[in-house]
Amino acid sequence: MRTETITSAQNPKIKTLLELQEKSKARRREGLFVVEGQRELEHCISVGYEAHTVFICREITGERGFNEICRAIESGNSRTSCTVIEIPKVLYEKVAYRGSTEGVIAELRCKEHNLENLKLKVNPVVIVLESVEKPGNLGAVLRSADAAGVDAVIVCDPLTDLYNPNLIRSSIGGIFTVPTVAATSAETIKWLKANNIKIYTAQLQDSEWYYDTDMTGGTAIVMGTEATGLTEIWREAADAHIKIPMLGRLDSLNVSVSAAILMYEAVRQRNI
Repeated sequence: MRTETITSAQNPKIKTLLELQEKSKARRREGLFVVEGQRELEHCISVGYEAHTVFICREITGERGFNEICRAIESGNSRTSCTVIEIPKVLYEKVAYRGSTEGVIAELRCKEHNLENLKLKVNPVVIVLESVEKPGNLGAVLRSADAAGVDAVIVCDPLTDLYNPNLIRSSIGGIFTVPTVAATSAETIKWLKANNIKIYTAQLQDSEWYYDTDMTGGTAIVMGTEATGLTEIWREAADAHIKIPMLGRLDSLNVSVSAAILMYEAVRQRNI
C-alpha cells in the first residue's frame, strides 16, 4: 500500500475521480467505480473488490478512523496495489457527494457481472428488473433484496449502469451484498428455464393474486417499469402472471415497493 498527499483540485488524480463519479463512459474506460464512506468501502473489500485508490481526509476520519480504513484495505486483495491519498478537508468537500461520508472516497476495480458468474442454492429466489431507468429504484430494490435474503438480482436491458454512484448510495451497499448481474431479456429467460426457475411476471392483466402463487420452488419475480410495464417477451415466457391487490384509486405501486411485497411473500411461504 502506497501513500501520498494531494492538496490541489487541479491534480490529475482528482480530475479522474470527479470524471468517474459523473460519467459511465469514464467508468467503462478505466474499469473503475467510486464509493463514499467507510462502511461502503469495507462492504466492497469484504466481497473481493480490489481498491485502486483511496482518498482519505484525516481531519474528518481522525487518527483512529484513518487507521481502521488502512487496516481494512490491507485485509483485502488490494493491499499491495492500492494507493492511499491524504487530502485536506477543503478539497474533500469539493469532491464528496455528501458531507456525511466519514472522510473517505475510494476508486475500486469493476467486476464483470454476468449470468455465468451466478452461483445459486437449491430453489432460489431471483428478482428480475426489465429496463430499469432510475438508479434510486434499483437501489431500493437491492436494499429489500438484501433484507429478504434474495439469491440474485438480474437487471435486463438496463438503462443505468450497475456502478452508477446514485445506485451505490441508494442501495447502501446492497449492490455489493446481493449478487447482481446485467443481461438481455432473451438471455435471462433462457438461463431461468435452463435452471428450472419458474417465471412469475408482475402485471395487472390475466393475473392471479400473488399470495395464491406457489413460490416455494425456484422462483423468479419479474418486474417492469412503472410507465410501460413488461414487454411481450416476458409475458409470453411466464409460468404465471401475478398481481397485488390495488384497493385505492391509483393503479400502480412504486416498483421497489411492489418488489418488496413479492419477495417477502416468497420468504413467508418458505417459513410457514
